[in-house]
Amino acid sequence: MSATVSNTVGPAAGKAAGTFTQLLSARWEALVGHFIRRAAIASLRELDDRALRDIGLDRTDIEAVVYGLVTPLDQERMS
Repeated sequence: MSATVSNTVGPAAGKAAGTFTQLLSARWEALVGHFIRRAAIASLRELDDRALRDIGLDRTDIEAVVYGLVTPLDQERMS
C-alpha cells in the first residue's frame, strides 16, 4: 500500500482556521451570554420586594442567582 503526502499530512491551514473559528465562536457566545445576564439582572431589579419573595429571591442575591453562584434552593437551605 502506498501513501502519498496528502494522505499522511493534513492541511495546516484548515486546522488553524478551525481553531480560530472555535475561538471566535466561544468569544461570541461569552459576549452574548454577558448581555443576556445583564438583561436578566435589570429585569429582576425592576421587581418589587414582594414579587422577588414570591419567586424565592432576595434583592441582595439577584446577581449571584443570575450568574449561577446561588440557586433559590440553596438560598432556602441557608435561611
